[in-house]
Amino acid sequence: MERDYTMDAFLKRLYVDIEARRRRNRKNLSLEEWQSRLRISLKRALGEFPEQDRPLDAVLLNRTDYGDFTLEQVAYTTMEEVFVPVMVLVPKTGKGPWPAVLACHGHGNGQRDAAGLDPAGMELAGPGIHNRFAVQLVRAGMLVVIPEIMGFGVRRMAEELKTAPDHSSCGTLSSQLLMYGRTLAGMRVFEAMRAIDYIGGREDVDAGRIGVFGFSGGSLIAAFASGLDERVKATVLCGWTNTYRGSILAMPHCIDNYLPGILLEAEQLELTGLIAPRALFVESGEKDPIFPVEHVRQAVAALEDVYADWGAKGRFAYDIHPGSHEISGVRSVPWLYNELTQGV
Repeated sequence: MERDYTMDAFLKRLYVDIEARRRRNRKNLSLEEWQSRLRISLKRALGEFPEQDRPLDAVLLNRTDYGDFTLEQVAYTTMEEVFVPVMVLVPKTGKGPWPAVLACHGHGNGQRDAAGLDPAGMELAGPGIHNRFAVQLVRAGMLVVIPEIMGFGVRRMAEELKTAPDHSSCGTLSSQLLMYGRTLAGMRVFEAMRAIDYIGGREDVDAGRIGVFGFSGGSLIAAFASGLDERVKATVLCGWTNTYRGSILAMPHCIDNYLPGILLEAEQLELTGLIAPRALFVESGEKDPIFPVEHVRQAVAALEDVYADWGAKGRFAYDIHPGSHEISGVRSVPWLYNELTQGV
């Protein structure tokens, strides 16, 4: 008998067995019990968070007029020996205090991608896959905060900044953090929550109207930070919402997507459901090769059921646009503004 020595069947069987166990474990739990349990599991998988009582010590470094908005360059510290450069886009039309958005960029050049700027602060010739989403948001009437996410831009490892300028430090940071019981995703989610601390402390922001907008790997941060931090009123996830089985387990992805033991407790769409019953918008491209649309549709259908179970069908919306792995913003940006300003 010819034997198959490859490991594919083993991993497929493991997924099926774990999925059955998850269903048994959830049986007879109320929505509230399930959500509380899942939050604990997500925190455990993300790894240990640092103490959060350290002052941010935010400093304004520079302010530039971009016509219909002002760009502030800010720096603050999130934990010992960790400093973060932050762009703040402030509207020039209307009147504050503003609804505010934490913008979580995806893989690439860091915070500059979200604003569509080159290293000199000049507008790039093309919008790229981020489609200048931070500028779309500020022009819609929201103050936008863009921290440089750990592992990108100037926040890479010093040696990799010199020798591999076009690559992130995701691999180095992820592997070394695991040795300390932490994950890169966890550190990024922690810093997102510290960014929300900063946003809520600004005098020109209405702390009751804070949203989060993420793209690709930035959507992972946006989803988990929103699921854990109830200060977030509304969330937009672009180019990420899917199933682990259909995307993260189906093809190579950056190591920062993988959380120890998370599938023992939940699939990706269930973790996204931690945001319910608060407002959620999912955006994805029909031709996205790394978050395939058939699994986006599966996740969307499941999330519709989650919001229906919470009695909050009107708080969930989505847009599957004709593009690829990129931000559209056509429906998601005005939706976020409306969610943050309705009833005001």
